Amino acid sequence: PGNYRTQLWDKQSESFLPSTPGLGMHVEVKDPDGKVVLSRQYGSEGRFTFTSHTPGEHQICLHSNSTRMALFAGGKLRVHLDIQVGEHTNNYPEIAAKDKLTELQLRARQLLDQVEQIQKEQNYQRVRMG
Repeated sequence: PGNYRTQLWDKQSESFLPSTPGLGMHVEVKDPDGKVVLSRQYGSEGRFTFTSHTPGEHQICLHSNSTRMALFAGGKLRVHLDIQVGEHTNNYPEIAAKDKLTELQLRARQLLDQVEQIQKEQNYQRVRMG
């Protein structure tokens, strides 16, 4: 399993601060043959697990899907990554339960963001029409 958390650059304080929950991160893992063993969307922090049957060097790619957030932070995003290797590190039922929760939390946040965006657009329309 791997854990990560992200920090966005804050221009005011000129330091990295914890990312807002709305930030989306995509995690992709490829085995030594280049086969994708994990490709999933998470939030600003998360825990991911994958099982690979191919020994050797694996490639882990994390990228943000939130250009709006990245631009807001002047394009600077810091990722803290912690990876544990070995079967003894896995508590699969617990991980599966947490993953489901983070997936739901992320979806809920995305929906809330969309609602907020619609409200802003409606307010903008109202100001222009009124």
